[in-house]
Amino acid sequence: YILDEPSIGLHQRDNDKLLNTLKHLRDLGNSLIVVEHDEDTMRAADFIVDVGPGAGEHGGEIVATGTAEEIMQNPASITGDYLSGRKRIPIPEVRRQPSGFLKVIGAMENNLKNIDVEFPLGVMTCVTGVSGSGKSSLVNEILYKRLARDLNRARVVPGKHRTVEGLDQVDKVIAIDQSPIGRTPRSNPATYTGVFDLIRDLFAATADAKARGYKKGRFSFNVKGGRCEACSGDGILKIEMHFLPDVYVPCEVCGGKRYNRETLEVKYKGKSIYDVLNMTVEEALTFFENVPSIRRKIETLYDVGLSYIRLGQPSTELSGGEAQRIKLATELSKRSTGKTVYILDEPTTGLHFADVHKLTEILRRFAEDGNTVIVIEHNLDVIKTADYIIDMGPEGGDRGGTVIAQGTPEEVAKSPVSYTGRYIDAILKKK
Repeated sequence: YILDEPSIGLHQRDNDKLLNTLKHLRDLGNSLIVVEHDEDTMRAADFIVDVGPGAGEHGGEIVATGTAEEIMQNPASITGDYLSGRKRIPIPEVRRQPSGFLKVIGAMENNLKNIDVEFPLGVMTCVTGVSGSGKSSLVNEILYKRLARDLNRARVVPGKHRTVEGLDQVDKVIAIDQSPIGRTPRSNPATYTGVFDLIRDLFAATADAKARGYKKGRFSFNVKGGRCEACSGDGILKIEMHFLPDVYVPCEVCGGKRYNRETLEVKYKGKSIYDVLNMTVEEALTFFENVPSIRRKIETLYDVGLSYIRLGQPSTELSGGEAQRIKLATELSKRSTGKTVYILDEPTTGLHFADVHKLTEILRRFAEDGNTVIVIEHNLDVIKTADYIIDMGPEGGDRGGTVIAQGTPEEVAKSPVSYTGRYIDAILKKK
């Protein structure tokens, strides 16, 4: 049996049930191969293969193999660092106090039982609960769509509820999900974050470009002029095969460089526009260290842990977690108003401990500017760093749809009826 991250979207309680099922399959004599980031799953495994050490160009090697114990003893394994506790995601010293509340009144979408819920502003809130307890109905269907309609003038119909109070305290809402940043190879991290515009300005300002009379459009692979016309700036040609999937081959004229020869002769610090698009974020950071506007945007990509992706990497080659972090980086590089509501639905899906660590730091940064962060999450490492928890339940489906506990993680941990509370209690005591 091969399973790819089966714990996605599962509450710790449901995950424990899943692990028992997997062990049962193993005890019947079957072989199970599981791709997973979940700590409990690793501890339950008989054999672990740890791939790394980094990501992208820094990865692709087998770092460690063996039981969870053996992985912990291997100093080269980042997974081992987090499993053994050598590295850990810290619990914040103080829980921030809310600056106000957004109050959803009479929520009745799907299985919600006509409930009133207060979302604190200016802090990071986790909405937790077992699978099917009504988290998404409350946050995505009602809260997000109502805010999007009233603040962003979006044309969406919110889920069933009576009203939302306190809208005057926020000025916009942003949902950061794992959907791709673009569906074509023409979109890439540089175009999405807006840094490509600045880089093209820089090339258009060089002495070479001025002597030839090139404007910034010359350095775009989306318009005629500077791009290679044989492949229309794609760098690849699509060959349609009847009854078979399409085959992509590099363009023979430009050799996959997307630009024509004249454009590539314009250099900035000895590099052509193609060379710049081919740099990783890490390399670009040192290359543009003297151009503050560009450096700031690239720094945010570096901060969210994407030092290994190339600036011109087609968005079709990015994973969901990478696309989500590019969106986070783009938000980070904008000037904050301090009145924004960020909504994230299970942002840790497919993220390793080290990436979750970076993610929690970014979310704290959003909240430190006075913004409101609302996260639907099952990952205990994220839940323990939240300032406030709203726990839905008690069960899934018809037996869910109410708020059973809310408050700081320490308060929810004392709740006798909350499943989440039990797991948080254990993790807070581990500290």
